[in-house]
Amino acid sequence: MVNLAHGALDALQAPAALLARLYVAYVFSFSGLTKLRDWETTLALFMDEYHVPLLSPEVAAWMGTAGELVLPVLLVFGLAGRFAALGLSVVNVVAVWSLSEIAAAALQQHITWGVLLAALALYSCGAWSVDRWIYRRRLAGV
Repeated sequence: MVNLAHGALDALQAPAALLARLYVAYVFSFSGLTKLRDWETTLALFMDEYHVPLLSPEVAAWMGTAGELVLPVLLVFGLAGRFAALGLSVVNVVAVWSLSEIAAAALQQHITWGVLLAALALYSCGAWSVDRWIYRRRLAGV
């Protein structure tokens, strides 16, 4: 019975990792696209509300937006998946850290995204990823 449960849970690892990747990628890419659509408002927010340490508001806005647009694509495909998960983790932490006030519900969302990203960084993007395909090809000597 235990082996059956283990086998079933093992079979769910790849689709669960894919769902986590798709969900987190959607959230961050949607945020990045929103920033691009209204760049003037984005710059105003980074000047007035998002106080990113050590960076000018313009540089922080560009870096944050670029991270939210590029890293989710890598995450969806599982290409440099751990790098993408770690990069989005940085974006996530900086987003929370840079806000002077954050609602409890918003903080909970950031925690959820952080846990999913940590799992992907620690355990990889799963069997249904480009990283795994490349790894298998290298093992086969192709």
